[in-house]
Amino acid sequence: MTLIFPNRSRSFDEARKVVRFLGYDGMFEVRFFVEAKALADSSATGMSEADYLRAFDAARSSIQDAAMKAYRPSRGTTYTLTAADLG
Repeated sequence: MTLIFPNRSRSFDEARKVVRFLGYDGMFEVRFFVEAKALADSSATGMSEADYLRAFDAARSSIQDAAMKAYRPSRGTTYTLTAADLG
């Protein structure tokens, strides 16, 4: 199966400081989290939820590419992407 991202929704999890989004491998849902610090401009301070979501949207293509590289069906259905994954 191939990992796809048909749903463009994403949300910010304040408690975990991540942006959540979903991928699908056939009928299986795969949860992805992108660390907020991976989305933050190195000179930015005090980014809001809207800022993180805008940064995610701006980098969506490269984030999805990183998610496809990280995804391995045998490793489970939850992945956290860091700045190193997006580099």
